[in-house]
Amino acid sequence: MSTDVRRPEPKNEFWTPERCFILETWNDASDGVVSVARARVEPGVTTQLHALDGIDERYLVVEGTGRVEVAGEEATPVEAGDLVFIPAGASQRITNTGISDLMFYCICTPPFVPDAYVDLESGD
Repeated sequence: MSTDVRRPEPKNEFWTPERCFILETWNDASDGVVSVARARVEPGVTTQLHALDGIDERYLVVEGTGRVEVAGEEATPVEAGDLVFIPAGASQRITNTGISDLMFYCICTPPFVPDAYVDLESGD
């Protein structure tokens, strides 16, 4: 057995209507338990208010500073090393309050699927 190491290519990072960049790290059909993606939010940007239907999400902040809002609660400051748990169906968004990019991993259980994304800003 060989060790399965995934090295996402930075050139595969893509912009989303959520107002952030995403780089898929792990979302493989062979693993029905978890998906992992890196999100990058530019300074001063607040991501789209949204929810994930049927998917719990965790933000693991690795770089930068921000404020996260979950389920209508007051915004909470976050920084590198913090982990935020977001229950399935809870509204969520994050604001980059720093002068450099805010980077965090989105860890979803079960794995993220686009049909689970619920836009709470425009109603789409």
